[in-house]
Amino acid sequence: MADNAKWYVVHTYSGYENAVAAAILKSAENRRMQDLIHEVNIPMETVTEKTDQGEKTYERKVFPGYVLVKMILTDESWHLVRNVRGATGFVGSDGKAIPLTEQEIYALGVERKEIVVGYGVGDTVKVTDGPLEGFLGTVEELDAERDQVRVVVSMFGRETPVDLELDQVEPVKDK
Repeated sequence: MADNAKWYVVHTYSGYENAVAAAILKSAENRRMQDLIHEVNIPMETVTEKTDQGEKTYERKVFPGYVLVKMILTDESWHLVRNVRGATGFVGSDGKAIPLTEQEIYALGVERKEIVVGYGVGDTVKVTDGPLEGFLGTVEELDAERDQVRVVVSMFGRETPVDLELDQVEPVKDK
């Protein structure tokens, strides 16, 4: 049943994001609905501001007036979230909550998919997906933050660097 849980965006009164997030979690706990409402998140970013007194670092909301809720959408969970003080409703059309797509979730940094790579710079890898599937190459650069790897493959007698996602290559086992 947990596979049905999706991220939804809840609109709140400005400045009520923390209160709404806490109230959703508390209401879910009081009504024993933790199996329906899994997580509440307020996307934050760290900002460094340069002033006359030096640098000042603080956290600020990426989307003021919005709270993200990971939940299984049922009539009960919809009513619980919708009736929390400070929440004005779900983001969607005609009062229907529309879940975020996987790309939106990862772009917001709400969830991270963790890929464990068994290769490093200088290792020989095989491309397992995409137009270069089956090609062998050498890892030139790894960027786990951006989920990318640069592989140098030999095409038509030339060395060509190609940027791929981390899960599009696998290490070649030495025999």
